[in-house]
Amino acid sequence: MAADPYNTNLAAEFFVLATLHRLGREAFLTLGNKKGVDIVILTPSRTAVSLEVKGVADKYDWPANNIHIFDKLHQLYALVCFEGKIKEPTVMPNVWIVPSTRLHPFVRRYKDRVVISRAAMLKGGKEFLSAWEMIGDSVAG
Repeated sequence: MAADPYNTNLAAEFFVLATLHRLGREAFLTLGNKKGVDIVILTPSRTAVSLEVKGVADKYDWPANNIHIFDKLHQLYALVCFEGKIKEPTVMPNVWIVPSTRLHPFVRRYKDRVVISRAAMLKGGKEFLSAWEMIGDSVAG
């Protein structure tokens, strides 16, 4: 049975939120069906940083039709991949933390969709894998 995309994204958001709290971050989940930001984080200097979470259950590209701006200083993306093991709660997902200003090289545009390429992220985005330290005052400017 395939994972429901809505539940996959909820699982990804709550995983990221829980990890942020484990790291001592002040993070808040935003609510709503058509939201543009999933989590708001207050940095130690009290700057608000927005974090959009993209989650996939299997080894796929992340859908990104709603990403249009890549130069927001206070915007990050958490790319969560459950590696085909979403139904196995003892297996941790992989997470890439990418500032919006550095996301563009990983975006692929096709006729009917926009994605963040998993292959490109695996090849050129190693610095972002488990890069929870990206969420700090340095991203705020």
